[in-house]
Amino acid sequence: MTQTAGPGFSIIRSVLHPTDFSESSLVAFHHALKAALSTKSKLTLLHVASDAEWSRFPGIRETLERWGVLPEGSPKSAVGELGIAANKMVANDGAPVDTVLRYLEKHPTDLIVLATSRRGNHVPWLGKSVSTPVTRKAGQMTLLIPGDAHGFVSGEDGSISLKNILIPIASTPRPEPALKAAARFVRKLNSPEGTFTVLHVGDSNSMPALRYPEVQGWTWKKELRTGEVIAGIVNTAKSLEAHLIVMATDGRNGFLDVLRGSHSERVLRYCAAPLLTVPVGSRASRFLI
Repeated sequence: MTQTAGPGFSIIRSVLHPTDFSESSLVAFHHALKAALSTKSKLTLLHVASDAEWSRFPGIRETLERWGVLPEGSPKSAVGELGIAANKMVANDGAPVDTVLRYLEKHPTDLIVLATSRRGNHVPWLGKSVSTPVTRKAGQMTLLIPGDAHGFVSGEDGSISLKNILIPIASTPRPEPALKAAARFVRKLNSPEGTFTVLHVGDSNSMPALRYPEVQGWTWKKELRTGEVIAGIVNTAKSLEAHLIVMATDGRNGFLDVLRGSHSERVLRYCAAPLLTVPVGSRASRFLI
């Protein structure tokens, strides 16, 4: 039976978190777990190494107990009863990037959550180059957490601190998927109030005409800036103290787009805020309503 998009349809059915067991990956894990919990999705933790110890994987059940979602001492089955299909994998059959890409080819994923670094290359443990081109009919959304940022999900209690979201827009790629993704994101995370700031670097004549999704407790604000695009985004994010940046990308491979030095990668390099990239034409963006 084909699943159709309806009022209760979740845009996220599967979440992938590639991890290197670092402190920054632990922050990304908390965001991945919160996303899976909020959308009742499959959660896969993927470690790429030849000598991985299973004990080093972050504890899903233990974290949910600390957050108060599960009572202390809950059985393993309790995680599944929350709607999370948890899976931990170790892959040691090649370079990290290629291993992750092979996983994505076989297991379509709606959201990747990945820790990054603003020093030099943005994902050092994945390597500096992408050697395997991937052609896919649908890309995937990618949530990138800067390695020196705490993000918007508390590792202590799972609470959300998400009040200011910046959405840079241009005529191309079309911005509607980013707006809808941001709106659906705060709804799923039950963020009660905040502000979406839609930023266009240019003049009023070049700013796209848009319809803004209604989100209870949230307001929409438009901002125009002139000058260089990346600098405009970075400066606005800092002045707003943005908790999240959401950007539409025109590539079909969201994961690869970030690794290849795209606009989103350049924004991430200079901003401390998490970045959600939404590939236009992806399966997830088509179901955003």
